[in-house]
Amino acid sequence: MSRGFKSLTPVDKAVAEFLSKVSHRPPVVDVPLGEALGRYLARDVVAEVDVPPFDRAAFDGYAVRSVDTLGAARTNPVVLKVVGRAGPGRPYQGVVGAGEAVEVATGAPLPEGADAVVPYEEAAERGGSVEIYRPVPQYYYVSRRGEDLSRGELVLRAGTRLRPWDLGVLASLGMSRVPIYSVRAAVISTGDELVEVDDVRGGPPPPGKVVNSTRFALIGLFREAGADAHYLGLVPDDEEAIRRALERALADFDVVATTGGASVGGPDATHRAVSSMADFYVRGVAARPGRPNGAAVVGGKPVVVLSGFPVAAIVGFEIFARPAVLKMVGGRPEPAPTARGVLTRRITTPINVRTYARARAYVRDGRIYVEPLAVTGSGVLSTLTRGNAILVVPENREGYDEGDEVEVQLIRGLEEA
Repeated sequence: MSRGFKSLTPVDKAVAEFLSKVSHRPPVVDVPLGEALGRYLARDVVAEVDVPPFDRAAFDGYAVRSVDTLGAARTNPVVLKVVGRAGPGRPYQGVVGAGEAVEVATGAPLPEGADAVVPYEEAAERGGSVEIYRPVPQYYYVSRRGEDLSRGELVLRAGTRLRPWDLGVLASLGMSRVPIYSVRAAVISTGDELVEVDDVRGGPPPPGKVVNSTRFALIGLFREAGADAHYLGLVPDDEEAIRRALERALADFDVVATTGGASVGGPDATHRAVSSMADFYVRGVAARPGRPNGAAVVGGKPVVVLSGFPVAAIVGFEIFARPAVLKMVGGRPEPAPTARGVLTRRITTPINVRTYARARAYVRDGRIYVEPLAVTGSGVLSTLTRGNAILVVPENREGYDEGDEVEVQLIRGLEEA
């Protein structure tokens, strides 16, 4: 039996071809505003009201007619009669006339007739009057109606992943429910060597067995990507059993990820099952770790075929699964935090292969350093726990030399040496 791939597809080419075939759109559901965090907006949001809905005081002081303050100075103050008070939710019911002022608190509606606010620092109340010590222009310390959002304004585009401040904006528009894409993701694990963590009861797995740790990483990654993720259980290394599991998953879920059974050699049960179903399938990518990873499209839905080794599977998720979720919802990639630092030792990588090296980025004496932890070892998951960064070495390089300045993607904050 021959082993290995005859050729590897470059990462960018594999992703572009895969995404071009993904045509499925997840269903749209309306959810309560408090449940929309991290989900993808399904429709453009256009403001139907002005925010704020009225002119309001932007500072504590006195609402006045700006024309009444002309010529005011500390040596020659303008004296206005205080005719009332106003606070947030307690508007002044009258009209500010010539020579009059209304004491206002920040956020209070600007009384009718007034067009400016004189802050306390520029005035002094004495008895029933207030002395104004400087002239103020129209709308001085006034938050204008529609200053935040104007009626008819495009507020958020469909495909936006909702962040906490987005929810605040939607609330200010009076939206109690939000249309979002309900992305449901399924994870299927294959491998006769696997046991579930609940079955080992805190002890070591039986001889020849390994705990299925990859499922937890993938479920977490899907949830971080805004999907409702579900684990569908272990399936034996059997082509027909895997095919049946995939058929069930594709009937109920928008995206499916499998782990295991896709190795370069051996039975390749998942590979054969996916091949028999797929409208499109790319397998064997020029990535390290993760060459056996692949991606398929079945009926317009993405199926991501990942290695059983956890680090390789995580790399494959970032290459294929996250972009697939974004394609289905019309979303845009979110920028990853990065840092630039000095490499502490040489790192050698194969040419024509994109390498995702685990690393530790730390600060010493005000300077950032990057210590490579692992290039190989796709099953050594602890390197992602001990490290805090990923150094991506592009295909056209054979690594970096000690002392080179490199950019890393941070998966945790910088450490202090």
